Amino acid sequence: MSAVLPPRVVIAAPSSGSGKTTITTGLLGALAARGTVPAPFKIGPDYVDPGYHALASGRPGRNLDPVLCGVERLAPLVAHGAAGAAVAVVEGVMGLFDGRLGSAPDDGSTAHVARVLRAPVVLVVDARGQHRSVAALLHGFRTFDPAVAPAGVILNRVGTERHADALRAACAEVGVPVLGVVPRRAELAVPSRHLGLITAAEHGAAARDAVDAMTALVAAHVDLDGVERLARSAPATPMDPWDPVQEVGPTDRRAPRVVAVAGGPAFTFGYPEHAELLRAAGGDVVVVDPLRDEALPERTAALVLPGGFPEEHLEDLSANVALRSAVRSFTTAGGAVHAECGGLLYLGRSLDGSPMCGVLDADAAMGPRLTLGYRTATALADSPVAARGDVVTGHEFHRTVTTPRAGADPAWQWDDVTEGFVQGNVHASYLHTHPAGRPEAVRRFVAGLVGPP
Repeated sequence: MSAVLPPRVVIAAPSSGSGKTTITTGLLGALAARGTVPAPFKIGPDYVDPGYHALASGRPGRNLDPVLCGVERLAPLVAHGAAGAAVAVVEGVMGLFDGRLGSAPDDGSTAHVARVLRAPVVLVVDARGQHRSVAALLHGFRTFDPAVAPAGVILNRVGTERHADALRAACAEVGVPVLGVVPRRAELAVPSRHLGLITAAEHGAAARDAVDAMTALVAAHVDLDGVERLARSAPATPMDPWDPVQEVGPTDRRAPRVVAVAGGPAFTFGYPEHAELLRAAGGDVVVVDPLRDEALPERTAALVLPGGFPEEHLEDLSANVALRSAVRSFTTAGGAVHAECGGLLYLGRSLDGSPMCGVLDADAAMGPRLTLGYRTATALADSPVAARGDVVTGHEFHRTVTTPRAGADPAWQWDDVTEGFVQGNVHASYLHTHPAGRPEAVRRFVAGLVGPP
């Protein structure tokens, strides 16, 4: 079914820490409050910001990652995710031109995605400690790559009215429209930890309060009409939306098999497209919360354990002996399991000394450094999600280490690293993949299921 890309805008910044998430989340909430339905997107393999976007907009937060999904899928994913919305709001990653090292300009950066989507860019500038220098900064960003020259600026963390006036004058010098002047608000800070912000699912009512505060701040200090006008200036490009049924191809959906997907506060690192692909392939997706549910869903034929923060919920995960035993029994009976990162930790013998499921002969603990980056990996064994020799692009993002790092049949190899475990019908690894970029893996996972429909 053909459609057009909706009005859209990319919220970028000169660097990380400028306030993109605060402004984007507040903008989503403010637009929704005035009756303009926004569709939220986040560039890159970020799992945390989309949770706040979803709270603000009332719609799933989705990711746009040309490295993991392929450039050709970006616009179709926007058309799919923005169906029924009036405007797509895309939060950038890091600085505007910061992407995968060594691969500029097609590097997965915010600028890369903005060029592909032909979307206007709004630059969020942390104005602390500067006034006229903002003119030089904006001049540089406008001339470096004219295809993604910022069409407007939101000045963030502004001190006094005198400061604001000086900043507006600096922007006028280089002809960049000011779409907002946002004052400093220390109370808006969302608590963070070793892998960034605390997820919205874990932050509970405090997350809702934070989103409401961001919404009020942006509504009071950002020109929403101006942002909407800018979004409408993007060309209405004809586009066939991404379609999960078309992506997985012909499958037998007459007798869906139950696919249990771990969720709740401990397992939040997933993509909405994963559930959509599982259903399209013939799976009946049922969410199970390992913190509270004591059994797998009835007639479970497969289990997906996404990433998250199990290390922050050790006591409750370990105390749920019934579910840990059920998972172990399920794997012993040959049940198919796809586990990534946090899911890998849950399947091991222990995590920081606390008993886990004991499916894998591995122990995990917090390590001394963050492991982060894209990986091009080769499958070393046949598994429910890959055939031996398959080459995939994934992403690592963790501060834990497992001992051993790989099993007798490792899942992946990249460079001189072997990593992960293929054991029976279990595939467990630190490597995150985006299912929209590997629909064949979802098709293989569901097509290989046995057991009761």
